[in-house]
Amino acid sequence: MPNPSTVAPSQSTQVVQKPYPNYKVIVLNDDFNTFEHVANCLIKYIPGMTPDVAWSLTNQVHFDGQAIVWVGPQEQAELYHQQLRREGLTMAPLETA
Repeated sequence: MPNPSTVAPSQSTQVVQKPYPNYKVIVLNDDFNTFEHVANCLIKYIPGMTPDVAWSLTNQVHFDGQAIVWVGPQEQAELYHQQLRREGLTMAPLETA
């Protein structure tokens, strides 16, 4: 039989809002895509991508082996990842940022 003086802890009514994580779209270096193809794909599919940034990222892919080409919400990251992969680019799996 419960003790009448025992009080159950009250539930917290405070809601903690956590932002959804961002995801990284990463292009990997390979031996068959040309610099021009990689840069053109980045310009075509990544919003706001300029030719200068696309070429800089393409060089990073070549010399460093990979480059993060976009970071943002999961749904958009999945779309850009799929579009770039469909164009033949070698893609790393999506990662949380």
